[in-house]
Amino acid sequence: MNGNSSPHEWHGRYYHVDQILDRPGPRTDPSFSAGDVVKDFLRNQCKILVIGAGGLGCEILANLALSGFKDIHVIDMDTIDISNLNRQFLFRPKDVGKPKATCAAEFVMDRVPGVKVTPYYGKIQDKDDDYYMQFNLVICGLDSVEARRWINATLVNLVDPDIPESLKPLIDGGTEGFKGQARVILPTVSSCYECSLDMLNKQTAFPICTIANTPRLPEHCIEWASVLEWPRVMKDKKLDTDDPEHISWLYNTASKRAREFNIEGVTWSLTQGVVKNIIPAIASTNAIIAASCCNEAFKIATSSAAYLNNYFMLIGTEGVYSYTFEHEKRDDCPVCGGQTMDISISRDWTVDRLIEMLVERQDIQIKKPSLSTPTKSIYFQAPPQLEEATRPNLEKKVSELVEDGGEMTVTASSLPFNLSLRVTYT
Repeated sequence: MNGNSSPHEWHGRYYHVDQILDRPGPRTDPSFSAGDVVKDFLRNQCKILVIGAGGLGCEILANLALSGFKDIHVIDMDTIDISNLNRQFLFRPKDVGKPKATCAAEFVMDRVPGVKVTPYYGKIQDKDDDYYMQFNLVICGLDSVEARRWINATLVNLVDPDIPESLKPLIDGGTEGFKGQARVILPTVSSCYECSLDMLNKQTAFPICTIANTPRLPEHCIEWASVLEWPRVMKDKKLDTDDPEHISWLYNTASKRAREFNIEGVTWSLTQGVVKNIIPAIASTNAIIAASCCNEAFKIATSSAAYLNNYFMLIGTEGVYSYTFEHEKRDDCPVCGGQTMDISISRDWTVDRLIEMLVERQDIQIKKPSLSTPTKSIYFQAPPQLEEATRPNLEKKVSELVEDGGEMTVTASSLPFNLSLRVTYT
């Protein structure tokens, strides 16, 4: 079958899909228009964007093409590494070093003639609002919280109440080992990604006193080798976590320490995982979550069944367990709620203590925040000249700089929007 497939060949390829689209079913939306109208929209009008062409993205792209979507765009900023080949099945050894988006697009178009996949090798931040406005749906298969927050905020900001088509449904998928989730986000209508930041796992950090004096876990031994022993032995030599010789040194050093404390479980893969913060990627988890994302995309595009409201979770660590629930929208969400966030702090708090609190807040997820009011700069992380000029304020009390009930703006490179805080004192 080639790119000029006949209508008969297309009908044969999508015979099973047509069984869903040719007639309504018991769960069909009232707006469903069975037959040629919905099939024409799916195959000739609907334009869908896939963000990420990694483990999830490869599965998503193939599923969409085989479900009848014919105008697919894909964005990815990475190139193919040999370690990707065990689960990112659109790539081959000859593709190592090439852009994921380009190779994935070529593979899908070669295997599913008639489908057009347009790749972009770069960052989602490279594109403007007009670019995102052209799509009917967006699916994320990302492994970056920062990128998810950015696209979530971008799609929320696109919404114009007077222009219904400005609302772009966002389907977000994510996996972590044997766990995964898929969710449907209707910007400004349902819970957005920012609303659920407090559900994310905090990155594990081991106390220095534990890894130095009383290690109990293999991870403690690996952290000891990388954080304490490497700088002691190697002096100014920088640790390169991509260098097999460096990983080998850490593995051997951690193994020796583990034997001294009768600790089992130090392996090469665990050593890599700890020092690079690697989360194991499981192909079957990717397949299940990608299937869920594409199922929701198909339902939204065709109205052939009720779409997810709004969160699906898969837990495969002990058996296989899944459930769905409605994650509620946060009224004080700084993205979709558009509200100022209220915080109550002691009058004795310094600016430095406030910054520390903001960094620790799980529902904010911010690094290196800068603070200002409409009339003054409180503290800026950059540029260096401004940081130096505002540094003395770190030791000042917030109450000296911001009145009770006053507002300040928080910005950071990791924050895709300006966060407005209203401060009250206790």
